Amino acid sequence: MDTTTAMVGGSVLALFGGVLLLWCAAEVGLRLRVRRRGASAVAAVMAEDDVHGQLDSAPLLSFSVPPSVGGAGACGIAGLVIARPRGHTPLRRPDRFAPGASVRICYDPQRPSRVVLAAGEVGRAAVVDLLWSVLGVGCLAAGTGLLAVAGG
Repeated sequence: MDTTTAMVGGSVLALFGGVLLLWCAAEVGLRLRVRRRGASAVAAVMAEDDVHGQLDSAPLLSFSVPPSVGGAGACGIAGLVIARPRGHTPLRRPDRFAPGASVRICYDPQRPSRVVLAAGEVGRAAVVDLLWSVLGVGCLAAGTGLLAVAGG
């Protein structure tokens, strides 16, 4: 392999792997923090108007928050929040998230649009997190290996 190609390929792989690992750590930390300190609610899965929204693996959810949360208003009216859950990364949307279905969630009271699925709603989150992390470590290792070969 040409030295320039190895350097560029190694740099791209190492950068991708490192960023993927940072993203995985940030998403896992966010989900754990919101589940631990957030408020619980039940959300309804909304039907989506556009084709591209239906292709997203994370369903569009709507739920109401108390008036004092997230600037919902001082007149005592509950606010309606529409958001997608964070950290939900399967390749396709599970059938249990059909429009109209109820889903247990946790949300950040300071930022109600920051929503995660409740622990019982997520079946294989640890497996998916592990797969993304393995992909990140593999890319980082391959990129570092290419850079070592090209530099030596």
